Amino acid sequence: MAITGVIACMSVFVLTLGLTYPLLALILVRAGHSEVTIGVSAAMTPLGLIVSAPMWPALAHRFGAWNAAIASVAGTILFFVALGVFQSVEVWFPLRFGLGVFIGGVFIISETWINQLASERTRGRIIGIYTTVLSLGFALGPVILTLTGIEGWPPFLVGVSALTIAGVILVRLRHAMPVSGDEARTSMLAFLPLAPALLVAVGVFGYFDQAALSLLPVYGLAHGMSQNLATIALAVLAGGNVFLQMPIGWLADHMPRRLLMCLCAAGSAACGAALPFVIGHPLLLWPLLFVWGGVAFGTYTAAMAELGQRFSGSLLLAGNAAFALMWGVGGIIGPPVSGAAMEQWGPEGLPITLALVYAVLAVFAVMRGGASLLTPPPR
Repeated sequence: MAITGVIACMSVFVLTLGLTYPLLALILVRAGHSEVTIGVSAAMTPLGLIVSAPMWPALAHRFGAWNAAIASVAGTILFFVALGVFQSVEVWFPLRFGLGVFIGGVFIISETWINQLASERTRGRIIGIYTTVLSLGFALGPVILTLTGIEGWPPFLVGVSALTIAGVILVRLRHAMPVSGDEARTSMLAFLPLAPALLVAVGVFGYFDQAALSLLPVYGLAHGMSQNLATIALAVLAGGNVFLQMPIGWLADHMPRRLLMCLCAAGSAACGAALPFVIGHPLLLWPLLFVWGGVAFGTYTAAMAELGQRFSGSLLLAGNAAFALMWGVGGIIGPPVSGAAMEQWGPEGLPITLALVYAVLAVFAVMRGGASLLTPPPR
């Protein structure tokens, strides 16, 4: 089944991303760099995604979506290997930028394929499965890091192996993917005013995603956790994504998707606000991180389901490019802003900023929701 292949490809592809962010952050911490430097370094990947997002629909139209996706995987492998070769924060800035350029193509094209292949009746559940396997990849990345450590080539070799497997799966899918001839007729920029609440939701998720991946291990270290325990905290956060996206996807097929997005945003804001009060209490901390990861990612699941419900064809491809752009915008803002907040207010600057952005999203999505807050998905 084609949709199963796309999801399998993405599951191993994101394992490398789940490994990369804590790996590079911990290497920079060991080298004595500040939280701001770590955050700015992490922001280079979403910056590359922002710059490249408008070009991927045009490339998919001109050369074919499958060819563009293969080029994306190959470029990701090249830049990831270079990160292992040149372990210098100055060199990592352009390398992480290039990584973002090629990562964007994989996500834009694969998520377009998934929404094209999903039926309306099961769209939420299919996207829930997709986001579950993405979350599993992100969760396994930090866990693998506890086994490989951060010294030398072992963690980088694991990442390259996962990317290679993703490429092999993609090769086998060549003749099974949807083909459309109108992808370039709607530009990404033309899509931007069509779904502002969905785009803000993706931007906020990008903020959370990049800030948490880069700085949650640093937050744990600041509260006296060991390196392994701080990495496991990130894995627990990602574990909430793994186990809660399928239930959230099921809800997206049975209740208004905009309302679900608002509820997930409000829940994420509440979890962020509660983190400073439970960080020293493991019996409360682990469940909170688990739920937080699930509802924070759940805003993306609900937004992606609504995107596929409302748009098709070239608008869907342009919408996924706009999603990538907004994820990049949020991702480039998140690490340096949260890192600066940690330097200004101490480690609690991280959960404070994450709670605030989700609170803003919840209010904005309600204000823009209108009838969609009460309208269930088509059956």
